[in-house]
Amino acid sequence: MKLTNREELKKYREEAQKEISARNAEEIRVIVGMGTCGIAAGARDFMTAVLEEVNNRNLQVTVTQTGCIGMCEQEPLVDVQRPGEERVTYGKVKPSDAARIIVGHVMHGNIVEDLVIARFEEV
Repeated sequence: MKLTNREELKKYREEAQKEISARNAEEIRVIVGMGTCGIAAGARDFMTAVLEEVNNRNLQVTVTQTGCIGMCEQEPLVDVQRPGEERVTYGKVKPSDAARIIVGHVMHGNIVEDLVIARFEEV
């Protein structure tokens, strides 16, 4: 596609943003903090455990990673965002917590309260 002026670019951008927003509103997202502080605290092993749980259960879940968000003392961190619900951040997670989070929160909507460090309402 060749864009020839600013108006076409603006229209293309707006359409892309609508598509991304619609996609994000319909999917469950699991975001693992994989900054150096997270990796040093065990995030890589936690990410592997999450991916295994998602794959073994054939779940339609988007698992991604992010860098450091400044809460190094709480690493490893993971966010769970279910459509229409608040985003929940879990901290100091271990690979053994992956099943609890995937089964409890991702699959059934039950927040794993003892691991929660923050809740965010999407605006």
